[in-house]
Amino acid sequence: MDAWLAQQNYECFPQLPLKLKKKKKDGSPQAERGKYFPSLSRATELVISVFSEEDFDHFSFCYSNMRPTIYLFGDSITEASFADGGWGAALANHFCRTLDVVLRGYSGYNTRWALKVLDRVFPTVGHDGAAAAPPVAVTVFFGANDACLPDRYAAFQHVPLDEYKQNLHSIVSSLKKRWPKTLILLITPPPIDEDGRLRHPYVENPLGLPERTNEAAGSFAKACVETAEECGIPVVDLWTRMQQYPDWCKAYLSDGLHLTKEGNKVVFEEVMKKLEERGLSLEKLKADLPLFADIDHDDPLKAFQQ
Repeated sequence: MDAWLAQQNYECFPQLPLKLKKKKKDGSPQAERGKYFPSLSRATELVISVFSEEDFDHFSFCYSNMRPTIYLFGDSITEASFADGGWGAALANHFCRTLDVVLRGYSGYNTRWALKVLDRVFPTVGHDGAAAAPPVAVTVFFGANDACLPDRYAAFQHVPLDEYKQNLHSIVSSLKKRWPKTLILLITPPPIDEDGRLRHPYVENPLGLPERTNEAAGSFAKACVETAEECGIPVVDLWTRMQQYPDWCKAYLSDGLHLTKEGNKVVFEEVMKKLEERGLSLEKLKADLPLFADIDHDDPLKAFQQ
């Protein structure tokens, strides 16, 4: 019975970063409570206590060999990035078997709102009470909504330029504090096609004026680039990069703001450049579990014994 309980607990909590105290008088390992098991019940502790020291070593191995994670944190351009042709989906496809790409996109959000929910988006502990494993990278892609004009119909989304820059600093600082070795990558807002915004307002537009302008977006993009330089982290200057193409309005933007498949491709390519510059490439990442090509046809199970 004890062995069965132990197996069930192993399947429920494979990611717990376990640590042993000194052994009990009977020689069995003693699980440490509080720091490592802040939310586990006494019953669960009893289940854990039946593991041998070798079991705990295996726990530790499983935790250290979890697939690394990249978080995508941003507004609607991030939220939609897993749609057909999206840049997030392209990242997930590119890194399949090596990294998990996790979407944290929030349509309509600005940096003020993002800062308010940061601890809920990135909790320091998981649902089981274990410390959350640090991601290898986080993209931070805000500014398109902050740059809404304060006298137009989307004024409630507007954030003053100085506050936007300070908010970015705070977001980066918070992420760096909890994950010192994680790569933080800023992405500027894209350029704005004002005619496209007039054709595609998302609420009634009684003034008949675009709620965003390319000039305003450019100011926020510049502030984003400056923030990255001040923080010593990489940045994708999407506002500048997209406008290097003559027909960028139609080629890269579907409604004057959001991205076409070609626009998503640009984001994917630019993000990949920054990740590869920091060593996050397929050549340097280990594939998760044995590859099919590496399985011995005469003894297939041999590949799973390592």
